[in-house]
Amino acid sequence: MNAGRAALLSPRPPSPAGRPLPSTSWAHVSLFVALLALLLIYLPTTSAIVSIWWRSPTFNHGFLILPVAGWLIARRREQLAAVTLQPWPLALLPLTALGALWMLSAAANVQVLQQYCLVLMCITSVVAVLGPALAGAIAFPLAYTLLAVPFGEVMIPPLIDFTARFTVTLLQVSGIPVFHENNFISLPSGNWAVADACSGLRYLIASLALGMLYAAVSYQSALKRLVFIAVALVLPVIANGLRACIVVLIGHWSDMKLATGVDHLVYGWVFFGIVMALLFWCGAGWSDPPQPPSLQSAVAAHSASGGRFAGIAAAAVAIGAVWPLLAGIVLRAPAADLSSEPELSLGPPPPPWRAGAMRPGDWQVMHRGQPQRISNTYRDGHRAVSLQLTWYRHQSEGAELLAPVRRTVVSGMPQWEEVHSERRTLRVGSRLLTVRQSVQQAASYKLLVWRWYRQAGVETVSPQHVKLLLAKSRLLGGADAGAEIVLSAAYDEQPASAEAAMHDLLAAMLPAIDRSLRHVEH
Repeated sequence: MNAGRAALLSPRPPSPAGRPLPSTSWAHVSLFVALLALLLIYLPTTSAIVSIWWRSPTFNHGFLILPVAGWLIARRREQLAAVTLQPWPLALLPLTALGALWMLSAAANVQVLQQYCLVLMCITSVVAVLGPALAGAIAFPLAYTLLAVPFGEVMIPPLIDFTARFTVTLLQVSGIPVFHENNFISLPSGNWAVADACSGLRYLIASLALGMLYAAVSYQSALKRLVFIAVALVLPVIANGLRACIVVLIGHWSDMKLATGVDHLVYGWVFFGIVMALLFWCGAGWSDPPQPPSLQSAVAAHSASGGRFAGIAAAAVAIGAVWPLLAGIVLRAPAADLSSEPELSLGPPPPPWRAGAMRPGDWQVMHRGQPQRISNTYRDGHRAVSLQLTWYRHQSEGAELLAPVRRTVVSGMPQWEEVHSERRTLRVGSRLLTVRQSVQQAASYKLLVWRWYRQAGVETVSPQHVKLLLAKSRLLGGADAGAEIVLSAAYDEQPASAEAAMHDLLAAMLPAIDRSLRHVEH
């Protein structure tokens, strides 16, 4: 009798061991369908992510991020089996906000923000369908999926600057005479330049991906994981500086016979492998023992009905589908009417300046699409300043002011590289004008450059401001025309002479630039 009563009171497994509950299966199937639907609804964004994985060696690791995240979840399946699955409708609110942000980034043509929105929408859908309890249990693998977004190229300039300064400091400490200008380093044995490939971005991204994976496997404490990930972020930056210094020293000691070609990149990856091995070896000393499976893992927790999972998944898909439809309606490009397009013209410059066409080898601003352009070199008898004015009547993805363009390497032509950039405020007559001042260099030829944008009648040097103004104009049905104004002049040692010439030409031509842009805009 007692044994029978105990059997009646003991919890009875809702399904045979090893077989999921019907409602749990509904939850997983509903989530899979919802995620697949979101990826298809946002197919242009999805394909943009995959295409960058495919063509860029820096982001080839993207193909491994989702399988690794899935493995991190699968290795805890016994513990997760005891977690209650309950749909969470409140998660539809952040899902809606992410969709609106995706639409805003689509209006501004900011691809990386669109990609982050899509990944975050997928993560939020997991929370909505499976519930906060399960999402909290797999929070780390879900955060790991954010590494699938190809992001980081914006960090190349500061990484180059740090690497150059770090290398120069170590060389000076070692007693080697060195001259440093921007990202160029000169030693008695030869000259070096810290190029994009030497910035250490690939090491940083690889270290972050490997460090997060190691932290997820080795540590149970959130604090330990955060500390290890922080070290995995800082260490490759310092290691890349050491690598650059070692490469320069090898070249210096070998009289520029070693480490001056592709071999120094090989040295870099070997050095990076050693550094990561040491990092993991040191991190192993603080690893946590694996958590034993929950005693309740053999008994599946009670879940909501299958219909609720399907309903919340359908709601997530419906919310996600709204924003591309709205974007297609609101952001529809107007039909081009080339016959009525106004012509960009500056007219003759005031004396003593005279205008002439730029030469083929001169540094020129690169743009995609078919904007109107004015590219002239102005001379006053002993000074020369180039003025380039670019105007888009309509901007679209891939044909806009800020669309990236890679310069084609042409044999026998100067290979230009931006080596310095900063903001500067100029006084031109009674007007204050903020420009982005940069230095373009090809071998020993240096060029001082001033540039700024004009979007929706507002002058700015901030690409982010340009994007916000573009999004505002397109969402409110306004004109999306935009212009870029660029002045440049060559100099030898000090840029003061170039600055003076550019300031004088700008004072002479700024009224004509304003009149021309007002004419084409209105």
